[in-house]
Amino acid sequence: MQADIKIAVLIDADNVPSNQIKEMMEEVAKYGNPTIKRIYGDWTKPQLGKWKNVLLENAINPIQQYGYTSGKNATDSAMIIDAMDILYSGKVNGFCLVSSDSDFTKLATRLREAGLMVIGMGEKKTPDPFIVACDKFIYLEILQQASDESAGSKEKSSKQPQVDKVNPKLIRLIASTISDLADDDGWAFMGDVGNLLQKKQPNFDSRNYGFQKLTPLISSINKFEIEQRENQKGKYKLIYVRNKS
Repeated sequence: MQADIKIAVLIDADNVPSNQIKEMMEEVAKYGNPTIKRIYGDWTKPQLGKWKNVLLENAINPIQQYGYTSGKNATDSAMIIDAMDILYSGKVNGFCLVSSDSDFTKLATRLREAGLMVIGMGEKKTPDPFIVACDKFIYLEILQQASDESAGSKEKSSKQPQVDKVNPKLIRLIASTISDLADDDGWAFMGDVGNLLQKKQPNFDSRNYGFQKLTPLISSINKFEIEQRENQKGKYKLIYVRNKS
């Protein structure tokens, strides 16, 4: 975790499942310190009652937002207004917007224009405009799957993994990214490849394909070569990758 990066976590209770909050907060902690944690919804609705214990366990502040007009999502407006207030307060370096709703596309774009990091989290049904408006977008299904695997129960392990298949589109994306960064011999530093992949495709995540890290993912594809080199400045070896000729 980068302790100097302060993140505001804003959650749309209407669009995310309550049983994944723990995994969400653990994921956010990888990128910074979640100093502001708020969740928005109409807490008078019976279906939101299951959130109570989850919010207490994770120290998340519930924000009450009544639905003033039938068919309109007042929660979105409340989140957007709060996000802008937090932005102008200058108290955070980034935001995590948790929703599967494309209505937050403009908000994510505006926050990034202000120079802040924006992480999005939502289900795989999330529309593309919201995904590409974020610096990074993480699917909740992947977080849930990792939680199930770590729990190791028979019931959970019997579920089919919700992972995407390595396809020609992914291979082309990786190959073009390596070419963009390659030296005269065709080698590119793996860390730089990962960073550029993220910029090109915010929802790129090795876990989407069943791999915890980028190196094992690329190693599983026979289109690429991987080389480990000694690191003069540390004990860990440097990993380079290039396209096979």
